[in-house]
Amino acid sequence: MDNLAKEIEDLKRERNAVLLAHYYVDDAVQAIADYVGDSYYLAKVALNESKDVICFAGVSFMGESAKILNPDRTVIMPDQLADCPMAHMVDLDKIRKVREEYDDLAVVCYINSTAEIKSYSDVCVTSSNAMKIVKALPQKNIFFIPDENLGRYIGSKIPEKNFIYNDGFCHVHTSITADNVKKAKEAHPDAEILVHPECTMDVVELADYVGSTSGIIDYATASDADKFIICTEMGVLYELKQKNPNKTFYSVGHRQFCPNMKRITLENVRDTLRDMKNQVELDETLRLDAKKALDKMLRIAQ
Repeated sequence: MDNLAKEIEDLKRERNAVLLAHYYVDDAVQAIADYVGDSYYLAKVALNESKDVICFAGVSFMGESAKILNPDRTVIMPDQLADCPMAHMVDLDKIRKVREEYDDLAVVCYINSTAEIKSYSDVCVTSSNAMKIVKALPQKNIFFIPDENLGRYIGSKIPEKNFIYNDGFCHVHTSITADNVKKAKEAHPDAEILVHPECTMDVVELADYVGSTSGIIDYATASDADKFIICTEMGVLYELKQKNPNKTFYSVGHRQFCPNMKRITLENVRDTLRDMKNQVELDETLRLDAKKALDKMLRIAQ
């Protein structure tokens, strides 16, 4: 492992590359990354990065977002098959149909989406900034895509807006059931329940705290409590334990793992840096259209 990490460090220097890693990838990859974070944080890092090459340890929409914001830099992905199923759970025909049905409409696109879907949207959001951005929009009607659960959570907090929901979902977060959360609470009655808003509303209603991955980490770190039930992908445990070695974290069940994120390994990080393969390429017109939605997110969320 040490030799492999050294190979990667040497290749990063040779390629003038930066390694970005999402909280959900394998611990070993997070440990050697230059930056680790959630989608919003990594989007900001990518925008401000000066290295020639961005190696993105994450799923495909993350690499696309980095390329949208950095057209003159080379963006490479350790595994081209690492994809987010939810990113494909809305199509252009549905967006067109809703635009025809509603006046005064904003299409609000979760960053967990393809570049094509971003290009047909008015603004992007992440789970950490969606509330702020939707509140700031002048439009009454909000078509929230592609994730229904995050949309319903945001909609419940902004009743003055009329939300239209899409039927997309994250299979990891929807596998976390209210019954299993209750069982975990019975087993650990003094533990606080921390929930990502991609979970279903019946799980959200059981939470002591609801927030993005980075929000969950910040809450657990600041809390006086020392036991927590974690309702999100368990890759977040690496950072939670790094920041809170004396606190205890419990899962809800055995399915809290994203198989696509776990495709990223030290071996394929090394291989893609060595061979400069799996480069992200986007049509320039598509990139510019998608960039408008990302730029608007970054501007409002400042």
